[in-house]
Amino acid sequence: MVFGIIPPEIWENFWVAWRYVYMLMPIWLPAIFLTMFFNAWVDYRRSKYWQGLGSVLLEIKLPREIYKSPLAMEIVLGAMHQTADESNWYQKYWLGQTRSWFSLELISIGGNIRFFIWTRKKYKNSLEGHLYSQYPGIEVYEVEDYTKDVCFDPAKHSLFGVQWELSGPDPFPIKTYVDYGLEKDPKEEYKVDPIATSLEFLSTVTSGHNIWIQIIIRAHKKEKRKALPWSKKLEKLAWSENVDAWKEEAKKQIDEIIEKLKVAREEGGYPRIPTKGEAEKIAALERSVSKIGFDVSIRSIYFADKDIYNGMYVGGLFGYFKQYASAEFNGFKPSGWYAEFGNPPRDWWKSKKQFPYRLLDEYKLRRFFFSPYRDKWFYSKPFVLNSEELATIYHFPGSIAAAPTFERVPSKKSGAPSNLPI
Repeated sequence: MVFGIIPPEIWENFWVAWRYVYMLMPIWLPAIFLTMFFNAWVDYRRSKYWQGLGSVLLEIKLPREIYKSPLAMEIVLGAMHQTADESNWYQKYWLGQTRSWFSLELISIGGNIRFFIWTRKKYKNSLEGHLYSQYPGIEVYEVEDYTKDVCFDPAKHSLFGVQWELSGPDPFPIKTYVDYGLEKDPKEEYKVDPIATSLEFLSTVTSGHNIWIQIIIRAHKKEKRKALPWSKKLEKLAWSENVDAWKEEAKKQIDEIIEKLKVAREEGGYPRIPTKGEAEKIAALERSVSKIGFDVSIRSIYFADKDIYNGMYVGGLFGYFKQYASAEFNGFKPSGWYAEFGNPPRDWWKSKKQFPYRLLDEYKLRRFFFSPYRDKWFYSKPFVLNSEELATIYHFPGSIAAAPTFERVPSKKSGAPSNLPI
Protein backbone atom coordinates (compact mmCIF):
# COMPACT_ATOMS: atom_id res chain seq x y z
CA MET A 1 0.00 0.00 0.00
CA VAL A 2 1.21 3.52 -0.88
CA PHE A 3 2.00 5.49 2.26
CA GLY A 4 0.52 2.54 4.17
CA ILE A 5 -3.04 3.87 3.58
CA ILE A 6 -4.06 3.95 -0.12
CA PRO A 7 -4.22 0.60 -2.00
CA PRO A 8 -1.97 0.49 -5.11
CA GLU A 9 -4.88 0.03 -7.56
CA ILE A 10 -6.62 3.20 -6.29
CA TRP A 11 -3.37 5.17 -6.47
CA GLU A 12 -2.81 3.95 -10.04
CA ASN A 13 -6.34 4.95 -11.09
CA PHE A 14 -5.77 8.39 -9.60
CA TRP A 15 -2.67 8.97 -11.72
CA VAL A 16 -4.45 7.74 -14.88
CA ALA A 17 -7.27 10.23 -14.22
CA TRP A 18 -4.76 13.02 -13.55
CA ARG A 19 -2.98 12.34 -16.85
CA TYR A 20 -6.29 12.72 -18.72
CA VAL A 21 -7.00 15.99 -16.90
CA TYR A 22 -3.51 17.24 -17.80
CA MET A 23 -3.88 16.21 -21.44
CA LEU A 24 -7.21 18.07 -21.73
CA MET A 25 -5.84 21.21 -20.09
CA PRO A 26 -5.71 23.15 -23.42
CA ILE A 27 -9.51 22.75 -23.54
CA TRP A 28 -10.76 23.30 -19.99
CA LEU A 29 -8.23 25.91 -18.83
CA PRO A 30 -9.07 28.50 -21.54
CA ALA A 31 -12.78 27.83 -20.91
CA ILE A 32 -12.32 28.68 -17.23
CA PHE A 33 -10.42 31.89 -18.02
CA LEU A 34 -13.00 32.94 -20.63
CA THR A 35 -15.82 32.38 -18.13
CA MET A 36 -14.00 34.43 -15.49
CA PHE A 37 -13.29 37.22 -18.00
CA PHE A 38 -16.92 37.23 -19.17
CA ASN A 39 -18.26 37.48 -15.60
CA ALA A 40 -15.80 40.26 -14.77
CA TRP A 41 -16.80 42.13 -17.94
CA VAL A 42 -20.52 41.91 -17.13
CA ASP A 43 -19.92 43.09 -13.54
CA TYR A 44 -17.86 46.03 -14.85
CA ARG A 45 -20.50 47.05 -17.40
CA ARG A 46 -23.25 46.77 -14.79
CA SER A 47 -21.38 48.98 -12.33
CA LYS A 48 -20.89 51.63 -15.05
CA TYR A 49 -24.57 51.41 -15.99
CA TRP A 50 -25.72 51.81 -12.37
CA GLN A 51 -23.40 54.77 -11.77
CA GLY A 52 -24.90 56.54 -14.76
CA LEU A 53 -28.45 56.09 -13.47
CA GLY A 54 -28.00 57.52 -9.99
CA SER A 55 -30.41 56.93 -7.11
CA VAL A 56 -32.53 58.86 -4.63
CA LEU A 57 -34.03 58.11 -1.24
CA LEU A 58 -37.57 59.39 -0.74
CA GLU A 59 -39.05 59.82 2.73
CA ILE A 60 -42.84 59.69 3.02
CA LYS A 61 -44.49 61.63 5.83
CA LEU A 62 -48.05 60.58 6.54
CA PRO A 63 -51.07 62.70 7.50
CA ARG A 64 -53.08 61.99 10.63
CA GLU A 65 -55.84 60.34 8.63
CA ILE A 66 -55.46 57.92 5.71
CA TYR A 67 -58.73 56.45 4.53
CA LYS A 68 -57.27 54.35 1.72
CA SER A 69 -56.97 50.59 1.99
CA PRO A 70 -53.68 48.84 1.09
CA LEU A 71 -55.15 48.47 -2.39
CA ALA A 72 -53.83 52.01 -2.99
CA MET A 73 -50.32 50.74 -2.35
CA GLU A 74 -50.89 47.97 -4.90
CA ILE A 75 -51.37 50.69 -7.53
CA VAL A 76 -48.15 52.39 -6.42
CA LEU A 77 -46.34 49.06 -6.63
CA GLY A 78 -47.57 48.71 -10.19
CA ALA A 79 -45.34 51.67 -11.09
CA MET A 80 -42.38 49.68 -9.76
CA HIS A 81 -43.06 46.65 -11.94
CA GLN A 82 -40.41 47.55 -14.52
CA THR A 83 -39.26 44.77 -16.84
CA ALA A 84 -37.43 46.85 -19.46
CA ASP A 85 -33.66 47.38 -19.98
CA GLU A 86 -32.67 43.71 -20.35
CA SER A 87 -34.84 42.49 -23.20
CA ASN A 88 -31.96 41.22 -25.35
CA TRP A 89 -28.39 39.97 -24.99
CA TYR A 90 -26.88 43.26 -26.21
CA GLN A 91 -28.56 45.26 -23.44
CA LYS A 92 -27.86 42.61 -20.84
CA TYR A 93 -24.27 41.63 -21.50
CA TRP A 94 -22.70 44.42 -23.57
CA LEU A 95 -24.37 47.48 -22.03
CA GLY A 96 -24.75 45.89 -18.59
CA GLN A 97 -28.41 46.89 -18.28
CA THR A 98 -30.54 45.22 -15.64
CA ARG A 99 -34.11 45.24 -14.47
CA SER A 100 -34.59 48.11 -12.05
CA TRP A 101 -35.11 47.26 -8.41
CA PHE A 102 -36.57 49.29 -5.56
CA SER A 103 -36.16 49.26 -1.79
CA LEU A 104 -39.12 49.71 0.57
CA GLU A 105 -37.82 50.61 4.03
CA LEU A 106 -39.43 51.00 7.42
CA ILE A 107 -37.07 52.00 10.22
CA SER A 108 -37.04 53.02 13.85
CA ILE A 109 -34.20 55.20 15.15
CA GLY A 110 -34.64 55.53 18.88
CA GLY A 111 -38.38 55.00 18.43
CA ASN A 112 -38.74 57.54 15.61
CA ILE A 113 -40.59 55.56 12.90
CA ARG A 114 -39.99 56.56 9.29
CA PHE A 115 -41.04 55.28 5.84
CA PHE A 116 -38.63 55.38 2.88
CA ILE A 117 -38.55 54.28 -0.74
CA TRP A 118 -35.22 54.01 -2.56
CA THR A 119 -35.36 54.26 -6.35
CA ARG A 120 -33.38 55.15 -9.45
CA LYS A 121 -33.55 58.84 -10.38
CA LYS A 122 -35.33 58.14 -13.64
CA TYR A 123 -38.36 56.79 -11.73
CA LYS A 124 -38.49 59.57 -9.12
CA ASN A 125 -41.13 61.78 -10.77
CA SER A 126 -43.32 58.86 -11.82
CA LEU A 127 -43.19 57.32 -8.35
CA GLU A 128 -43.99 60.62 -6.64
CA GLY A 129 -46.95 61.10 -8.98
CA HIS A 130 -48.35 57.67 -8.10
CA LEU A 131 -47.85 58.29 -4.37
CA TYR A 132 -49.63 61.66 -4.42
CA SER A 133 -52.45 60.35 -6.60
CA GLN A 134 -53.25 57.52 -4.18
CA TYR A 135 -52.39 59.32 -0.91
CA PRO A 136 -53.24 63.02 -1.43
CA GLY A 137 -52.37 64.09 2.13
CA ILE A 138 -48.81 62.73 2.26
CA GLU A 139 -45.56 64.67 1.88
CA VAL A 140 -42.66 63.21 -0.10
CA TYR A 141 -39.12 64.50 0.34
CA GLU A 142 -35.82 63.59 -1.27
CA VAL A 143 -33.54 63.10 1.74
CA GLU A 144 -29.97 62.21 2.53
CA ASP A 145 -29.34 58.52 3.09
CA TYR A 146 -29.73 57.73 6.79
CA THR A 147 -27.21 54.85 6.44
CA LYS A 148 -24.47 57.10 5.08
CA ASP A 149 -22.70 57.87 8.35
CA VAL A 150 -23.38 54.54 10.06
CA CYS A 151 -20.25 52.44 10.61
CA PHE A 152 -19.85 49.24 12.56
CA ASP A 153 -17.05 49.20 15.14
CA PRO A 154 -16.85 45.76 16.82
CA ALA A 155 -15.19 47.37 19.83
CA LYS A 156 -18.16 49.65 20.42
CA HIS A 157 -21.23 48.15 18.75
CA SER A 158 -23.26 44.97 18.70
CA LEU A 159 -25.22 44.03 15.60
CA PHE A 160 -27.87 41.47 14.69
CA GLY A 161 -29.11 40.76 11.17
CA VAL A 162 -31.58 38.35 9.66
CA GLN A 163 -32.73 37.59 6.13
CA TRP A 164 -36.18 36.14 5.48
CA GLU A 165 -37.70 33.59 3.15
CA LEU A 166 -41.12 32.01 2.72
CA SER A 167 -41.93 28.99 4.85
CA GLY A 168 -43.71 27.24 1.94
CA PRO A 169 -43.63 27.22 -1.87
CA ASP A 170 -43.77 30.71 -3.39
CA PRO A 171 -47.25 30.49 -4.99
CA PHE A 172 -48.95 29.85 -1.64
CA PRO A 173 -50.07 33.24 -0.28
CA ILE A 174 -49.34 34.76 3.09
CA LYS A 175 -52.19 36.28 5.13
CA THR A 176 -52.99 39.51 3.29
CA TYR A 177 -55.01 42.64 3.93
CA VAL A 178 -57.93 40.98 2.11
CA ASP A 179 -58.00 38.30 4.80
CA TYR A 180 -58.15 41.11 7.38
CA GLY A 181 -61.11 42.71 5.59
CA LEU A 182 -59.26 45.89 4.64
CA GLU A 183 -60.24 45.73 0.97
CA LYS A 184 -63.74 46.89 1.99
CA ASP A 185 -62.46 50.21 3.44
CA PRO A 186 -64.10 49.76 6.85
CA LYS A 187 -64.39 52.65 9.28
CA GLU A 188 -61.13 53.47 11.03
CA GLU A 189 -62.30 52.21 14.42
CA TYR A 190 -63.19 48.81 12.92
CA LYS A 191 -59.96 48.27 11.00
CA VAL A 192 -57.65 45.41 11.90
CA ASP A 193 -54.42 46.44 10.17
CA PRO A 194 -51.57 43.90 10.52
CA ILE A 195 -48.89 46.56 10.03
CA ALA A 196 -50.09 48.30 13.21
CA THR A 197 -48.51 45.46 15.21
CA SER A 198 -45.17 46.07 13.50
CA LEU A 199 -45.36 49.81 14.18
CA GLU A 200 -46.15 49.21 17.85
CA PHE A 201 -43.00 47.09 18.13
CA LEU A 202 -40.89 49.73 16.38
CA SER A 203 -42.29 52.41 18.71
CA THR A 204 -40.90 50.55 21.74
CA VAL A 205 -37.34 51.16 20.56
CA THR A 206 -35.61 53.57 22.93
CA SER A 207 -32.86 56.12 22.37
CA GLY A 208 -29.59 54.67 21.06
CA HIS A 209 -31.24 51.59 19.50
CA ASN A 210 -31.80 51.21 15.76
CA ILE A 211 -34.00 48.78 13.83
CA TRP A 212 -34.12 48.77 10.03
CA ILE A 213 -36.45 46.71 7.82
CA GLN A 214 -35.56 46.58 4.11
CA ILE A 215 -37.71 45.01 1.39
CA ILE A 216 -35.89 44.88 -1.96
CA ILE A 217 -38.13 44.19 -4.96
CA ARG A 218 -37.95 43.90 -8.72
CA ALA A 219 -40.47 42.81 -11.34
CA HIS A 220 -40.78 39.04 -11.61
CA LYS A 221 -40.73 37.72 -15.15
CA LYS A 222 -40.08 34.55 -17.09
CA GLU A 223 -36.49 33.35 -17.10
CA LYS A 224 -34.66 31.23 -19.62
CA ARG A 225 -34.08 27.69 -18.42
CA LYS A 226 -32.01 25.15 -20.29
CA ALA A 227 -33.53 21.75 -20.82
CA LEU A 228 -31.16 18.99 -19.79
CA PRO A 229 -30.99 16.13 -22.31
CA TRP A 230 -31.34 13.49 -19.58
CA SER A 231 -34.26 15.18 -17.82
CA LYS A 232 -37.60 13.59 -18.76
CA LYS A 233 -39.51 16.35 -16.96
CA LEU A 234 -38.08 19.00 -19.26
CA GLU A 235 -38.33 17.13 -22.59
CA LYS A 236 -41.05 19.42 -23.91
CA LEU A 237 -39.15 22.61 -23.15
CA ALA A 238 -37.12 24.30 -25.85
CA TRP A 239 -33.40 24.76 -25.17
CA SER A 240 -33.92 28.39 -24.22
CA GLU A 241 -37.64 28.61 -23.59
CA ASN A 242 -38.80 31.29 -21.15
CA VAL A 243 -40.34 29.64 -18.09
CA ASP A 244 -42.22 31.26 -15.21
CA ALA A 245 -41.19 29.01 -12.33
CA TRP A 246 -43.64 30.79 -9.99
CA LYS A 247 -46.72 29.98 -12.07
CA GLU A 248 -45.33 26.59 -12.99
CA GLU A 249 -45.07 25.69 -9.29
CA ALA A 250 -48.67 26.82 -8.72
CA LYS A 251 -49.84 24.61 -11.58
CA LYS A 252 -47.87 21.69 -10.13
CA GLN A 253 -49.52 22.11 -6.72
CA ILE A 254 -52.99 22.27 -8.29
CA ASP A 255 -52.28 19.22 -10.46
CA GLU A 256 -51.25 17.25 -7.36
CA ILE A 257 -54.60 17.98 -5.70
CA ILE A 258 -56.52 17.02 -8.85
CA GLU A 259 -54.46 13.82 -9.19
CA LYS A 260 -55.43 12.81 -5.65
CA LEU A 261 -59.08 13.22 -6.58
CA LYS A 262 -58.60 11.03 -9.66
CA VAL A 263 -56.86 8.29 -7.67
CA ALA A 264 -59.61 8.34 -5.03
CA ARG A 265 -62.26 8.04 -7.75
CA GLU A 266 -60.48 5.12 -9.41
CA GLU A 267 -60.00 3.28 -6.12
CA GLY A 268 -63.45 3.89 -4.68
CA GLY A 269 -65.47 3.80 -7.85
CA TYR A 270 -67.25 7.06 -7.00
CA PRO A 271 -66.25 10.57 -8.10
CA ARG A 272 -65.00 12.58 -5.14
CA ILE A 273 -65.46 16.32 -5.06
CA PRO A 274 -62.71 18.46 -3.49
CA THR A 275 -62.97 19.04 0.23
CA LYS A 276 -63.37 22.59 1.48
CA GLY A 277 -59.65 22.76 2.26
CA GLU A 278 -58.66 21.46 -1.18
CA ALA A 279 -61.02 23.87 -2.93
CA GLU A 280 -59.66 26.80 -0.89
CA LYS A 281 -56.10 25.78 -1.69
CA ILE A 282 -56.80 25.68 -5.43
CA ALA A 283 -58.59 29.04 -5.28
CA ALA A 284 -55.75 30.60 -3.25
CA LEU A 285 -53.10 29.40 -5.70
CA GLU A 286 -55.03 30.61 -8.74
CA ARG A 287 -55.69 33.99 -7.14
CA SER A 288 -52.08 34.37 -6.00
CA VAL A 289 -50.55 33.99 -9.46
CA SER A 290 -53.28 36.08 -11.12
CA LYS A 291 -51.67 39.28 -9.79
CA ILE A 292 -48.33 40.78 -10.84
CA GLY A 293 -45.37 39.21 -9.08
CA PHE A 294 -42.16 40.61 -7.63
CA ASP A 295 -38.85 38.97 -6.83
CA VAL A 296 -38.26 39.87 -3.19
CA SER A 297 -35.59 39.87 -0.52
CA ILE A 298 -36.23 41.05 3.04
CA ARG A 299 -33.54 42.04 5.55
CA SER A 300 -33.82 43.14 9.18
CA ILE A 301 -31.07 44.78 11.21
CA TYR A 302 -30.79 45.74 14.86
CA PHE A 303 -27.71 47.46 16.23
CA ALA A 304 -26.74 49.50 19.26
CA ASP A 305 -23.78 50.31 21.46
CA LYS A 306 -22.51 47.28 23.36
CA ASP A 307 -23.35 48.72 26.76
CA ILE A 308 -27.05 49.15 25.92
CA TYR A 309 -27.58 46.27 23.43
CA ASN A 310 -30.86 44.55 24.33
CA GLY A 311 -31.71 41.02 23.19
CA MET A 312 -35.42 41.79 23.64
CA TYR A 313 -35.37 43.61 20.31
CA VAL A 314 -33.93 40.52 18.62
CA GLY A 315 -36.97 38.57 19.78
CA GLY A 316 -39.15 41.37 18.44
CA LEU A 317 -37.51 41.07 15.04
CA PHE A 318 -38.25 37.35 14.92
CA GLY A 319 -41.88 38.11 15.69
CA TYR A 320 -42.12 41.05 13.28
CA PHE A 321 -43.82 39.06 10.48
CA LYS A 322 -45.89 36.65 12.61
CA GLN A 323 -49.20 38.35 11.83
CA TYR A 324 -48.74 37.64 8.12
CA ALA A 325 -48.46 33.87 8.59
CA SER A 326 -51.27 31.65 7.37
CA ALA A 327 -51.37 28.21 8.97
CA GLU A 328 -52.82 26.66 5.81
CA PHE A 329 -50.63 28.38 3.24
CA ASN A 330 -47.50 30.47 3.85
CA GLY A 331 -45.52 32.73 6.14
CA PHE A 332 -42.00 34.04 6.76
CA LYS A 333 -39.05 32.35 8.42
CA PRO A 334 -35.38 33.29 8.96
CA SER A 335 -33.06 32.15 6.20
CA GLY A 336 -29.67 32.58 4.59
CA TRP A 337 -27.77 34.37 7.29
CA TYR A 338 -28.32 35.67 10.74
CA ALA A 339 -25.74 36.36 13.43
CA GLU A 340 -25.33 38.22 16.68
CA PHE A 341 -22.24 40.15 17.70
CA GLY A 342 -22.36 41.02 21.35
CA ASN A 343 -20.91 39.73 24.60
CA PRO A 344 -19.95 36.95 24.08
CA PRO A 345 -19.81 37.01 20.26
CA ARG A 346 -21.31 34.08 18.35
CA ASP A 347 -19.06 33.23 15.46
CA TRP A 348 -21.37 30.72 13.73
CA TRP A 349 -19.68 30.64 10.32
CA LYS A 350 -16.16 31.74 11.31
CA SER A 351 -16.77 35.14 9.76
CA LYS A 352 -16.98 37.37 12.82
CA LYS A 353 -14.60 39.92 11.35
CA GLN A 354 -16.23 40.14 7.90
CA PHE A 355 -19.93 39.55 8.44
CA PRO A 356 -20.97 42.89 10.04
CA TYR A 357 -19.27 44.85 7.26
CA ARG A 358 -20.88 42.68 4.58
CA LEU A 359 -24.24 43.09 6.27
CA LEU A 360 -24.08 46.87 6.32
CA ASP A 361 -22.57 47.08 2.83
CA GLU A 362 -25.44 45.10 1.35
CA TYR A 363 -28.01 47.20 3.17
CA LYS A 364 -26.39 50.51 2.20
CA LEU A 365 -26.01 49.47 -1.43
CA ARG A 366 -29.64 48.32 -1.52
CA ARG A 367 -28.34 45.38 -3.46
CA PHE A 368 -29.42 41.77 -3.54
CA PHE A 369 -30.07 40.47 -7.04
CA PHE A 370 -26.51 41.31 -8.07
CA SER A 371 -24.84 40.90 -4.73
CA PRO A 372 -21.02 41.02 -4.48
CA TYR A 373 -21.29 38.40 -1.71
CA ARG A 374 -22.49 35.22 -3.37
CA ASP A 375 -21.22 32.59 -0.95
CA LYS A 376 -23.87 30.11 0.17
CA TRP A 377 -23.99 31.29 3.78
CA PHE A 378 -24.52 34.94 2.95
CA TYR A 379 -26.47 34.95 -0.30
CA SER A 380 -29.87 33.27 -0.49
CA LYS A 381 -32.31 33.07 -3.37
CA PRO A 382 -35.11 35.62 -3.78
CA PHE A 383 -38.70 34.55 -3.37
CA VAL A 384 -41.85 35.77 -5.12
CA LEU A 385 -44.65 37.85 -3.63
CA ASN A 386 -47.55 39.28 -5.58
CA SER A 387 -48.63 42.92 -5.33
CA GLU A 388 -51.33 42.14 -2.75
CA GLU A 389 -48.84 40.44 -0.44
CA LEU A 390 -46.31 43.24 -0.79
CA ALA A 391 -48.94 45.91 -0.15
CA THR A 392 -49.86 44.04 3.04
CA ILE A 393 -46.38 44.13 4.58
CA TYR A 394 -45.60 47.67 3.36
CA HIS A 395 -48.35 50.28 3.18
CA PHE A 396 -49.29 53.55 4.85
CA PRO A 397 -51.70 52.95 7.75
CA GLY A 398 -54.50 55.19 8.99
CA SER A 399 -55.00 56.49 12.51
CA ILE A 400 -55.66 52.94 13.74
CA ALA A 401 -51.85 52.67 13.89
CA ALA A 402 -51.52 55.00 16.85
CA ALA A 403 -47.96 54.15 17.92
CA PRO A 404 -46.90 56.96 20.30
CA THR A 405 -43.62 57.71 18.50
CA PHE A 406 -45.06 57.58 14.99
CA GLU A 407 -44.88 61.18 13.79
CA ARG A 408 -47.38 62.39 11.20
CA VAL A 409 -47.95 65.58 9.23
CA PRO A 410 -49.64 67.89 11.81
CA SER A 411 -52.46 69.13 9.56
CA LYS A 412 -54.05 68.36 6.25
CA LYS A 413 -53.07 70.69 3.43
CA SER A 414 -55.57 72.04 0.94
CA GLY A 415 -55.40 74.13 -2.19
CA ALA A 416 -56.06 77.86 -2.37
CA PRO A 417 -59.71 79.03 -2.76
CA SER A 418 -60.83 79.33 -6.38
CA ASN A 419 -62.41 82.77 -5.90
CA LEU A 420 -59.31 84.72 -4.86
CA PRO A 421 -58.96 88.13 -6.63
CA ILE A 422 -56.46 88.25 -9.48
